[in-house]
Amino acid sequence: MSMADLIPTLDDEGLANLRANAQRLENSDVARQAEQAAALLPLIDAELADRLSRVPPKAPPKPRAKKVAVQVAGDYEDDNEP
Repeated sequence: MSMADLIPTLDDEGLANLRANAQRLENSDVARQAEQAAALLPLIDAELADRLSRVPPKAPPKPRAKKVAVQVAGDYEDDNEP
């Protein structure tokens, strides 16, 4: 099984690691490694884009209720007390 076939089976962390390694190897002095890395990067990027497109959008924040001042019992002066 080739690395290209494994890309869809990787979890997000594994895919991020593979992308970092491919990016590093793209500048390798070993021509074969650089070619393979250059071939994998577009496939990795396409998989990342596909995964991002499937993430549901965040729900908008709910409006906060305004605080209303409430008078607490015993918190006021009563003129009728002895």
